[in-house]
Amino acid sequence: MSRTLFRTRIKFCGMTRPGDVRLASELGADAVGFVFAEGSPRKIHPNEARAMRNALAPLVDAVAVFRDNGADEVREVVKQVRPSLLQFHGDEDDAFCRGFGVPYIKAIAMGDALVGDAMALQVRYSGAAAFLFDSHGGGTDGGSGRSFDWSRIPKGLVRPVIVAGGIDSGNVFDAIVRTLPWGVDVSSGIEASVGIKDGDRMRAFVEEVRRADCHVEPDIDIGGAAAARANGIGK
Repeated sequence: MSRTLFRTRIKFCGMTRPGDVRLASELGADAVGFVFAEGSPRKIHPNEARAMRNALAPLVDAVAVFRDNGADEVREVVKQVRPSLLQFHGDEDDAFCRGFGVPYIKAIAMGDALVGDAMALQVRYSGAAAFLFDSHGGGTDGGSGRSFDWSRIPKGLVRPVIVAGGIDSGNVFDAIVRTLPWGVDVSSGIEASVGIKDGDRMRAFVEEVRRADCHVEPDIDIGGAAAARANGIGK
């Protein structure tokens, strides 16, 4: 199967500066993430995110990232920032996640011992627009730069799969070739320091994603990427 038939989506997360948002748009990122999770070193105020959202180019999505935030906090972010997607990293249930009138991504903690199979995840989060598999859990927060064993991603998911956790320009090619995800999500892997993105690392990351998209591999699939694309999601 030629990867040129599809394009891996790119999300740059943990944005804290308008200039980084503009560069992400220019480099071809499909989405940028603003973190509102308590305790995150990349947490920003909704007013800051609203200003940075204005730096986004057309057709680039703004994603609001939460971890066990209260409903009032989420509603305030939705009101001020107008994100295209919400992303939940905590213990939120499906009813909570879909209660704000905005499509949501559910992050699955691969640092936990028990992840569950595809059927269990899809039943538990039936309203999720996509599943993001990250290395958080087991005492590790997202954005730590740690990776996980990509073979642990449940097979047979019909929702798009996004791979995160310890991804950078040095390993994103392998991550894509091995998992054929709908998208990849990076934060610390494109930073000069926490929350401060590095232009050269951002550019190198995009180049490696595009190189992987042109790679020819057998028609294998982990996590239902092929099924999602067959349904017309990724063409």
